[in-house]
Amino acid sequence: MSPARPARTGRAGWSRREFLAFGWLPFLRPRHIQLAGARFRIIRKGRSQRRFLLIHGNEETARTVLTEFMRTGPGVAYLIETHTRNVPIDSGELDPNRMFSRAGAAANLKMLNPGWTPQQLEHALAVLDRGREHLVRALFPPDGGLLCALHNNSPDYSVQDEVALSDSVSLKESGNPHAFFLCTQPADFAVLSRSPYNVVLQHDKPSADDGSLSRLAARRGVRYLNLEVRLGDADRQREMLAWAARNLP
Repeated sequence: MSPARPARTGRAGWSRREFLAFGWLPFLRPRHIQLAGARFRIIRKGRSQRRFLLIHGNEETARTVLTEFMRTGPGVAYLIETHTRNVPIDSGELDPNRMFSRAGAAANLKMLNPGWTPQQLEHALAVLDRGREHLVRALFPPDGGLLCALHNNSPDYSVQDEVALSDSVSLKESGNPHAFFLCTQPADFAVLSRSPYNVVLQHDKPSADDGSLSRLAARRGVRYLNLEVRLGDADRQREMLAWAARNLP
């Protein structure tokens, strides 16, 4: 009779069976994820296919609203830890919402770092290329799930800037163009267009690749929702987030 084989061990000397049984414990899950200088704190609440994102560190109204929402709302939230719009990369800087494609990142890096040599640009792009897909897999929800990004805008940007780039538009609040939803799936637009808020759909229309997460989500067929309000308008952002949470499947 052959001797029993020892149990396979995994992390910290655990057996494989123990690891599978207890690997779901919250203290074993990563609390941060990072790409270049964009480091995100991860907040988990309950079990849900919904994901939430704060990607610009200077949009503090959105940070406050999302942090409050995650105290009770189920899902996984990713909040960037910097408090500036751009993040450091090598000796320069980058808009973190332009790093989700090589072409978009290259254009943004050239604009923000005009003194860089071709070699410096290529090195930064290689850093992003190596880590991009790992971050994208974390941010994107499971099949059928929803990713909601919260943004705050300044007076020089509004829903009117997105109308020409959109497949469908519903402007219920033309007098408040700074508060709007941008979504990537027609089914979500059908629901959101019944809300009292401005909504645009960008499913097929945008052709230029600016490196944003919304463009990547549209290309990959991921349900993505961008919730924009003016910086400082926390009440409106809470209201719109609550509406979307209640009404979107």
